[in-house]
Amino acid sequence: MPNVYMPLLAEIKEIFQETPDTRTYRLEFADEGIREKFTFEPGQFGEYSAFGEGESTFCIASSPTRKGFIECTFKEVGRVTGGLSRRNAGDPVGFRGPYGNHFPYELFRGKNLHIVGGGIGIAPLRSLIWFVLDNRKDYGDVTILYGARSVGDLLYKREFDEWAERGAKLILTVDPGGETPDWKGKIGFVPPVMEEVGLDPKDAFVVTCGPPIMIKFAFQSFAKMGFAPERVITTLENRMKCGIGKCGRCNVGSKYVCLDGPVFSQAEIDELPPDF
Repeated sequence: MPNVYMPLLAEIKEIFQETPDTRTYRLEFADEGIREKFTFEPGQFGEYSAFGEGESTFCIASSPTRKGFIECTFKEVGRVTGGLSRRNAGDPVGFRGPYGNHFPYELFRGKNLHIVGGGIGIAPLRSLIWFVLDNRKDYGDVTILYGARSVGDLLYKREFDEWAERGAKLILTVDPGGETPDWKGKIGFVPPVMEEVGLDPKDAFVVTCGPPIMIKFAFQSFAKMGFAPERVITTLENRMKCGIGKCGRCNVGSKYVCLDGPVFSQAEIDELPPDF
């Protein structure tokens, strides 16, 4: 049996500085055979290694419709992400994965889709956004509502125009006080802005990710707007460590986030202990 803890070797091909403390890396596997055959589903995650520092868990932020590379977005908050942030184009990193389940895009086909992100929580949603836009004819109306603390904290600004050009209705918001003089988007926290614009639950699913407090209040707003819990989908990554169900860190009730998730419906989360 192969060593499940042995990472694949990848090279940083391109770096996008999203904010002062957040980067996106485009990675290519060193082995050409792996690079050509590697596949994953939108919403899956991986373990990324900064050699000599350790490894950290975060999503694959690119779409499987884009071949030959994967992308990850991370915020510098600790030893591993600090080690990763000191890497440059051409440097090696490690990758284990893909792990976990994925966004149920099969259920979304022919339906309207609302994608709601907060802060760095837009990273796993980006995989789904590009997947849906690259298969645009398979889906109904697509709304992307994304908020951050300030204009400077918004990720993927370089892609906003193309999201809109590819057929998504894009709504941007920043927290009160986070606007700039030339800001043309909304001002307010994500849940009340959702209610203000009135996301329509008819024949629709909503997919959301953001800080836990945002998700908590977003669930309440979705219920007010008439979304059934089975049609509210989220993804959770902050509790995972090993990625393969061995360390127990992500165990909540009868679930392991890394094995049973990281994608869950609100209905599934409602059945778990309240500390989830």
